[in-house]
Amino acid sequence: MATTKATVSSAANSSPTKPEYDLEALLRGDEEAFEYLVVQESPRLYRVIFRILGDEEESQNILQETFLQAFQRMDTFRKESKLTTWLYAIGINLARASLRKSKRLSSLNDQDVERMQPSFSKGMFLESPHHWDPLKLAEQSDRHRLVHQAIVKLPEDYKTIVILRDIEEHSTDEVAKMLGITSGAVRVRLHRARGALRSMLDAHFSHSNPSWEGLS
Repeated sequence: MATTKATVSSAANSSPTKPEYDLEALLRGDEEAFEYLVVQESPRLYRVIFRILGDEEESQNILQETFLQAFQRMDTFRKESKLTTWLYAIGINLARASLRKSKRLSSLNDQDVERMQPSFSKGMFLESPHHWDPLKLAEQSDRHRLVHQAIVKLPEDYKTIVILRDIEEHSTDEVAKMLGITSGAVRVRLHRARGALRSMLDAHFSHSNPSWEGLS
């Protein structure tokens, strides 16, 4: 395979143009077409992997392994989803496997997320969860860091869904295909994750829960 680690690493920091993949050439194993895919998709895929792992070197390694596996397995792509959805599924699975292997566990578990669902009492984030959007909140520079630190504390399944749906803005159906779950499961987990994030940030700003002072 002509695609080198240097190619993937440099592509991860490039500014891609609008993708126009030659899918048939990719399925034939055309290396030039695959190089184009690498250049186009590396920056965004790297961001997703890095947000899951939080480690630059390991994220680069996972990015490289993702494209290596994609190239080797291209003949298994069945056109049942977008090529990028299939590619991201490989990267996400590798990143999550690395996370589990390294035991870089999140601060919360599933029971914590359930317990932290908002009760609509006084607080900083009283909007209905249907209208509460972590991406819009993150765009406010003075809260960007706090939001992302809170996301990191979520359990793996919830964190990944927030990253894909709210930060990277993939559709619910795309996220479901990437993770191998139903669209309904994505919606449920996203709702719960948003509720937990809102509770963490509410507690931080109200100083009502000293256990979350570490967000600052």
